[in-house]
Amino acid sequence: MPSLAVSAVVGAVFGVVLAAPPGPMNAVIAEESVLRGWPAGFRAGLGAMLADALFFVLAVVGLVAVVDRTPSLRSGLYLLGGLLMLYFAVGALRDASAAQSFTGDVGGDSKGFRKAFALALTNPYQIAFWLTAGVGLIEPGRLDVLGYAPAVGDALAGTLVIQTGSPALLLGFFAGIGLWVVAYPAALVAAGRRVDAAAPVVAGLSGVVLAGFGAAFLWIGTTGLA
Repeated sequence: MPSLAVSAVVGAVFGVVLAAPPGPMNAVIAEESVLRGWPAGFRAGLGAMLADALFFVLAVVGLVAVVDRTPSLRSGLYLLGGLLMLYFAVGALRDASAAQSFTGDVGGDSKGFRKAFALALTNPYQIAFWLTAGVGLIEPGRLDVLGYAPAVGDALAGTLVIQTGSPALLLGFFAGIGLWVVAYPAALVAAGRRVDAAAPVVAGLSGVVLAGFGAAFLWIGTTGLA
C-alpha cells in the first residue's frame, strides 16, 4: 500500500493532469491573466476550482449521479453551458480588440471568478469526471491514475495504479489543481511581459476556444433533446 506522501504526490499529479489541457476554463484563465494580470487569472482559476470542490461534495452525497440518470437534464446542461460559453466568447473577443499589451490595458472589473464558476457548474465534461474518476477518488479501491489522462490515457493505462479513498490522495488532488491555478496565470504573464503584442492574440484565441466549445455543446444538447 502506498504511503501517505506517495498518495498525496500522485493526487497532485492527477490534479495537474486534469487541469492543464486546453478547454473553456483555461481559456477564461488565459483571458483574465493577459488582460488584467495574475490576480485576475488566479481568481478565475479559483472559480473553476470552487466548482470542483462543490462537485466533490455532491459526489460524496450521491447527488451528481442524478444527472447521469436524467438525459434531459444532461442535455439541458449542454445547452446552458454552450450559451454561456458563446456569451463569454463575445466578451473575450471584444476585450481582445481593445487590448494593446499584457495586463492593465482593458478597463472594467474582473469577472473571471464568476465566469469560470458558472461555466464549470454547467460543464457536462466536468460533471462526467465526478461521475467516473471523481467517484473513484472517493470510494476505497484501486485507481488507474494515468489511464484518465486526456489523449494519452489508453497508452499509459496500468502504469500507475494506487489505492483510493485516502484523504491524502484527495488533498493532493486539489493541491494539484491549486498549483495549476497559481502557475498557469503566472507563466502567461511572465511570457507576455516579454512579448506585449501577443496579448490580443492570446485573448482572441481564448474567445475562439470558448466559441468552439459553446457551439459544440449547443450541438450536443440539441441532438440530445431531439
